[in-house]
Order: sequence, then structure tokens, then C-alpha cells
Amino acid sequence: MQVTDKADVLVEALPYIQKFRSSVMVVKFGGSAMEDEELVRNTMRDIVMLEAIGIRPVVVHGGGKAISAELKRQGIPVKFVNGLRYTCEKTIGVVDEVLHKVNAHLVELGKEFGGPVCGVSGKQVLKARRTMSTDPVTGKQEDVGFVGEVAGVDVAAIMDALAKGFTPILTPLGMGLDGQVYNINADVAGCKIAEAIHARKLVFMSDVPGILADREDESSVIETIRTDEIEGLISKGIISGGMLPKIASCVSALNSGINKVHMIDGRRRHSLLLEIFTDTGIGTQIVRPDSIL
Repeated sequence: MQVTDKADVLVEALPYIQKFRSSVMVVKFGGSAMEDEELVRNTMRDIVMLEAIGIRPVVVHGGGKAISAELKRQGIPVKFVNGLRYTCEKTIGVVDEVLHKVNAHLVELGKEFGGPVCGVSGKQVLKARRTMSTDPVTGKQEDVGFVGEVAGVDVAAIMDALAKGFTPILTPLGMGLDGQVYNINADVAGCKIAEAIHARKLVFMSDVPGILADREDESSVIETIRTDEIEGLISKGIISGGMLPKIASCVSALNSGINKVHMIDGRRRHSLLLEIFTDTGIGTQIVRPDSIL
């Protein structure tokens, strides 16, 4: 790339930097991108850059593959029920321990790149209650152990971190009224946190380029979906399976006032910056029916 080309990139980003400066943006980071150390480093560098140019990011991370690897190492069976990890008493201990280690590593990387970052346990923020898994076909409910749904969000720790100039990095864990720790779906946790802190944007970084018109063709990304189009996409099978609860949470977040939800490929280098600061973007954006694009 020529020097002038680099300048053109900065000029293209300028209106977006001006538009989003001082905005709170929730980034959910997960999927196989978290298994590639170079991608993890790149993502944390990009998040530090967001803070450096005046955006106020809040990060919610997953850690599913690291959890499965540790359970296997300890000889604890790994079981999923309708996409939810069955979480017994031993499993929730491993989930808590692994997510704490993942969180500490992300914080370490953020500091390495000069970012004012801090770890925040989801147990301080997410109020949880036990939930059941529902079979999408039969409607039958099954017990999944210490898996929780979000019953409330205490934003104090997040807002305190932001007020002090820090980027909070959160684990998807919740605390029940009974003092029990619960495993929370990280996508849902990201949505509920974004909703509670009135974030301007919510970005999901996962293993797919966005929502695909054809699941076999990664080039068939649907660039924009309005919420009144979602039922039609579900009926066509374009949105299905594990994407359904995520989309439902996204709609709730949009209805709460969030401007846009973005779904991008965390495996692609600098995907976060490309989606936010370029004219074309690279993933799927979900907006309300009345949104002006």
C-alpha cells in the first residue's frame, strides 16, 4: 500500500470517528477466533484503538472451546442440549475458572497495547435465574444444570469503569439470588448488557461472515436486515437453530434504543475496524424498520 493510500483510509474513517466519538459500543468476542492467538491479539489491539480515538468499548467474551478442552482434560463429560452446555456442579467450577483465565489474558493483552482496560466478572453485573432448554421442534423442556437466563443487570461496575476511562472486559457469568453461579450464553449476555447501558452499537464477532442467504455460500452475506423482515427469514430457514435466541435478544436490544447490531467474522483480521470505519462494511447489520441507513 502506498503512503497516499494509507492517508485515504484515514480520510474514509474520519466521518465515522466523528460520528461515534464518545459513544458506548458493546463488542461480543467469541468463537474460533479466540483459539487463534494472533487473531486475539489483533482484536484486542483494535479494541484499544477504538478507545484511543474516543469510542467507549465494552467487551463481553466467550470461551467455549477452552472450557471444553479443560473439561476433557479433567475427564468431565461434555454434553450439549439444544445448543446449551449441560452444566453440572463440576462443570460450573471449570467454566468459572476458565473464563477467569481468558479474561485475565485479554486484559493483559489490552495493557500490552497501552489500553486502559480492566476485567469485570459477570457475577458482579448479571443477575441470573436457572433456565431450561426447550427443544425447538417438540417444545419439550430439559434440565441443563447451572445454566441461567439474565434476570437483571447491575450496571454500576461497568459505568464506574467507563467513568474512570477504562474499557471493561466481562465474563458471561451470572449470580443467582441463591448465591449460585450460573453459566450465561455470551451472546445473550452481550445483548442484555448493551440494552442496560444504552449502548449505541452492539457488535458480534463470531465464526461466520454474517447472516447468509445460503448457508453453504459464505459470499451470500445479507448486508442489512430490518427487524420486520426477521419472521420471513425464519420461515425460509435462513435464520434457524442457535441463531434464533441471538436474534431474539438483538431485537430486544434494538427495541430498547440501540441503533444497530452488527454480525461480523471474527476470523477476519481487523473485521471490527472494517465494519465500523469503512463505507461498505463487511458483515450483516440489523436495524429497526424505521432506521435511515
